[in-house]
Amino acid sequence: MSVDQIIVLAVIIGALILFATEWLSIDLVGILILVSLTATGVISPEEGLSGFSNPAAITVAFMFVLSYSLLKTGSLQRIGPYLGPIFKKNFNLGILIMMVFVGLVSAFINNTPIVAMFIPVMISVANLSGYSPSKLLIPLSYASIFGGMCTMIGTSTNMLVNGIAMENGMEEFPLFLSAPIGLVFVVVGAVYIFLFGKKLLPDRISNSDLNQKFGMRDYISEIEVLTESEFVGQRIMDSILVTELSIDVIEIRRNGNLFTLPAGDFVIRSGDTLKLRCDVEKMKALRDRLKVNFNTDAVRLNQSEIQRGDTSILELVITSGSEFEGKNLREMDFRRRYRAIPLAIMHHENVVHEDLHEVKLNAGDILLTEIKTHRLNNLKRQEMTQRSPFIVLSEEGLIDFNKKKFLTVLSVIIGVILISSFNLLSIPIATLLGTVVLVLSKTITMREVHESIEWKIIFLLAGALSLGIAMDRSGLAAMVADGLLSNLGQFGPVVILSGLYLLTSLLTEVMSNNASAALLTPIAITTASEMELSPYPFMIAVMIAASASFMTPIGYQTNTMVYSAGQYKFGDFFKVGFGLNLLFWILATLLIPVLYPF
Repeated sequence: MSVDQIIVLAVIIGALILFATEWLSIDLVGILILVSLTATGVISPEEGLSGFSNPAAITVAFMFVLSYSLLKTGSLQRIGPYLGPIFKKNFNLGILIMMVFVGLVSAFINNTPIVAMFIPVMISVANLSGYSPSKLLIPLSYASIFGGMCTMIGTSTNMLVNGIAMENGMEEFPLFLSAPIGLVFVVVGAVYIFLFGKKLLPDRISNSDLNQKFGMRDYISEIEVLTESEFVGQRIMDSILVTELSIDVIEIRRNGNLFTLPAGDFVIRSGDTLKLRCDVEKMKALRDRLKVNFNTDAVRLNQSEIQRGDTSILELVITSGSEFEGKNLREMDFRRRYRAIPLAIMHHENVVHEDLHEVKLNAGDILLTEIKTHRLNNLKRQEMTQRSPFIVLSEEGLIDFNKKKFLTVLSVIIGVILISSFNLLSIPIATLLGTVVLVLSKTITMREVHESIEWKIIFLLAGALSLGIAMDRSGLAAMVADGLLSNLGQFGPVVILSGLYLLTSLLTEVMSNNASAALLTPIAITTASEMELSPYPFMIAVMIAASASFMTPIGYQTNTMVYSAGQYKFGDFFKVGFGLNLLFWILATLLIPVLYPF
């Protein structure tokens, strides 16, 4: 191996470890890949930075804007009231309609915000129709993945493969290049869920009583401050409640007046009744020092208190790529920033009550919090963007449907599709033109354009594209391709294609789908070149396999998002997804050579 090949291999191994362990955010890993390859001279600075100007990155950036514009109109939330009665009357028909609708939308709009918007909608549908959300949320995630396979703009993975192909001198992929195999997978996937998947899905009863769901009975308590208590005259921030016990003061009642989520400089007086999030046993042990009347019956959270006064109790799901991911609430200044008190954190099947401000948050965690009601509109606006830190589960949607803006956005999206389909303009220019029309029509503002782009994905794509260039320039892709040919070449191209699909699919289950595509696309192109065959069937295999992640909740962003919201266990995804992965592998092996001849 040459020095350059050793460097590229070391960068790949390091990136794989970082992607799998999530020690660093994906955008930082992307930048590290770019910097490492450029600094060591494997690729030139121009080649390293070319990823930012690559048509793939530009298209993905402005597709985020189109996605945001559609979500902003509130149109997708309109589907909820119509789906509820259908599910109640005929569950099978409801599943089918939901999957077809989500799959269709996800083919043209980035699937991550679609799933973020539909999680609370489907939970509401489940509650209305009497079914468990666990029967609906995995199908929701899978449907979005199915739809994203069908077009070049359906998912960033497709655009990444397209970008690497263009770096290797190929023409831009047609918008519907993957549609033939993608549509087959949509139909087969929907039928699989319809016939088998729904039987394998768990039927966990959704616990609408937040007190019981989060085990809050022993953690929300009340104390009455006595005259001789050391609290009297102290600010909340200076009292031992905060300085020593790390207890949150949720509410203070004084002479018939209610002060919710009081500020840290609020002065405590004799006779005040404080509602606290605390450990009851710890409070009992310190009763003599506190000099308070302690209510041993914890304040019970129930449905009548979900919306009360000027605060609301909400369940917030940490989204994949959220700025909160990998950090704790103290680092994010959660209380001051959102005027909110954390009550509990649900990490998969475990509920955490202690030291909430120090708990490292992961994608899919659910944060139970009491928040100022006037902050909800801002929270809902954030939820529509790619960079939304949370999905709101417990609060009904607050976005009003804007018919005029919806028709404008729909017209723009249809226009982008038609312009791209008939090759009047390239896909990136078409999406850029669509964004300009939306801004000029005052459907969105330039500030919203900036905020709606998920820069983490753009940085990751830039790093992934530089990795693809480095694999080609260093000869590492050719070396791996030679290894494939020497071991599998005797069995023919179909077996090699099948092996590439399987390897990509397995890698995607444990790391980023974009990283898997970036790693194997150059190998696919080089393999085809050495066999003197068309590269398209091999690239299609990598492209589809990188999206077809069904066996784990960490392989694809949408799976992670529904993990805790549906109260799933890790094994639930394997139980439902293993057969689907196996079926898609067999279909890809049989159909890709037919639909995309060698």
